[in-house]
This record gives sequence, C-alpha cells and structure tokens, in this order.
Amino acid sequence: MIRLGLLLLILPLFVLMGVYFWELNDVRACQLDGGHWNYLTETCRQSPQPFVPWVDRAPLLVNGGMLLSVLGLVLCMIGFYQKRR
Repeated sequence: MIRLGLLLLILPLFVLMGVYFWELNDVRACQLDGGHWNYLTETCRQSPQPFVPWVDRAPLLVNGGMLLSVLGLVLCMIGFYQKRR
C-alpha cells in the first residue's frame, strides 16, 4: 500500500509540472518574439491579452492531480500505521 501511495503522491505532481512547463516554454517563446500570449486559444498575438489562470483553463487536471496526491498521502499514512505481517 505504501508503494501505491507514494506513486499517487508523486506522479501527479510531475505530470502537472511537466504540462505547466511545456506551456511556459510556448509563452516565453512568444514573449521573446515580442508578442502576447493568448491563454485561452494558446496562440501568440500582437495585442495584449488578459491573463487566465491555469486552474481556470484546466480545472480537472489541476484539481484531479491534487486529489490523487492527497489520496496517495492517505494511502501512505494507512500503510505506515498497519502492522507488518
């Protein structure tokens, strides 16, 4: 149970960070070219665009990842409290 808990605790965080930095790479490339990133359409524009938080654009990914991490934490705690056989 501890192994499954650790997997659920850590894996969603790496997925969230990977997706976040993938998008950040596109945003930085757009800004370095002198453009403005449109977060809703994920395109580079010439006029300023409003910022839309990541949790508003992908709520299932963010909230689901955090819930899986909490579930992993609970499984780790249960695994540590069980006696070894």
